[in-house]
Amino acid sequence: MVYLPTSLPAVQPTLDDRAFWQHCNQQSLRFQACGDCGAFRHPPMPICPHCHSERHEWRAAQGPMRVFTYTWVHHPAHPAVRESMPYNVALVQFPECGGVKLVSNVVDATVETLRVGAELDLIWEAGAEGQMLPRFRLKR
Repeated sequence: MVYLPTSLPAVQPTLDDRAFWQHCNQQSLRFQACGDCGAFRHPPMPICPHCHSERHEWRAAQGPMRVFTYTWVHHPAHPAVRESMPYNVALVQFPECGGVKLVSNVVDATVETLRVGAELDLIWEAGAEGQMLPRFRLKR
């Protein structure tokens, strides 16, 4: 069972994040890093905000992964999630990747178990049109 319905609108990759989503379809979480200064960045962008280089590469995400912040959604923002209420939206931080953050969900969390700083494991779920989505579980 997937965390959120696959009837939600599909991801619409842009020129900047197309490679991110292609890596996700290979179940490989990678973040863009500057090809000159090495600074990680997410969301992907054409120019490094630190050194203004146009060079970049895609580096594998490294753990640990932790909950930076989260919220529980109680009002459906889209009709497809009406039966999934409440669900969480978490901002997951990757300290080993320059602290980049990724918006996702913690699929096995409850109001009682989800907390800031909780360590997570990466899992993959198929979303709309088969796009693989990075989701997380509480580390056991």
